[in-house]
Formats: sequence, C-alpha cells, structure tokens
Amino acid sequence: MNIAYVRVSTAEQNEQRQVDALQIHHIDRWFIEKVSAKDTNRPELQAMLDFVREGDTLFVHDFSRLARSTSDLLKIVELLTRKKVHLVSNKENIDSSTPTGKLMLTMIGAINEFERQNLLERQREGIAVAKGRGRYSGRCPVNVDAQKWKDAYKKYSCRQINKQQMAQQLGISRPTLNRLLASDSLHEQLDDQN
Repeated sequence: MNIAYVRVSTAEQNEQRQVDALQIHHIDRWFIEKVSAKDTNRPELQAMLDFVREGDTLFVHDFSRLARSTSDLLKIVELLTRKKVHLVSNKENIDSSTPTGKLMLTMIGAINEFERQNLLERQREGIAVAKGRGRYSGRCPVNVDAQKWKDAYKKYSCRQINKQQMAQQLGISRPTLNRLLASDSLHEQLDDQN
C-alpha cells in the first residue's frame, strides 16, 4: 500500500500543500494531523506506525513532518526499516527502495546503532553498580497464553486490530508487545506449550 503521513503544527496551518505534493504517489491511506512534533506521542503517527506492514511505502513531504529531533527521526526510521516499509521523502528526495536512499538510511541507522550501543554500555555499568549494592533484581519474565497470542496475532496480521489493541487483549504493555514481537524466545515458549 502507498501510505501518506501529513502533519502541520497548529490548527491554523493548512495541510493542503503537503497533500497536493503527495497526490502524485496514488496514496491508498492518509494519516493527517494538526499537532506539534515535539515528541512522537501523536495519535495519527502512532496509528500509521501500527498500520504499516512489510512491502508498504510511506510517503512524507519532508522529514520534519515525521519528527523535529534527530533522535525521534532515527527511532521512526529504524522502526520502519525493521518492518521492511519503504520511506520516501519528497523534499529530501530520499527513497529507501533506491541504492542512494538505502545508503542514506543505512547511515542514519549506523548513527542510531552507535547511540544505542553507548546507551546500553551506560546501562550495563549502572546495573553492575546497582547489583554491587544489592539493589537490582532484574525484570520478571512475561508469560503469554499461547492461544490468546495466536488469536491476537492472527487479527493483528490481518489488520483487524493494531498493536495497542493487541497489547490490551494480551494484558501487556506496548513496549512489552514490541519486545515479544521482535524476540524468538516467545515463539520457543509457545512451541513448548503446544
């Protein structure tokens, strides 16, 4: 599917310029909102990120529509890359399905990986200090009922529900659901229960 994300910062601003610029891409689904990009907690942005699937193409007028901070932009690009969603930005003339676009996104991804490794190193150091003081016990394992998972995942795969609804059905948080979707351990755990 061809999907467009359009954003303006205030209700007084008009999104029509962006809509007109993206019309040439024969958009199947539009996500339009009038809200600041100070963070990624935006209803239409989150709905779009839940909606996109492998093989879809996301069109934006420019990267500032997705995010104002480099950090937020990198997180969004990384998520789209993991989901195997192509990203096209009109203004920056970047198309992740082309060699140049892939190079640009690879560079963005490399910067993000560098920042992530630095964060993880600081986290490991902090955990070591906390363990040394007897103040760290670790995370409790998450157990998901195999049948509930299969039912919810089937609905999610068919786009009948989004990630937020899937997490609610399973009684877990969105970040936990994201970790479970990305991990092989859940699939092993479910196989053991069958």
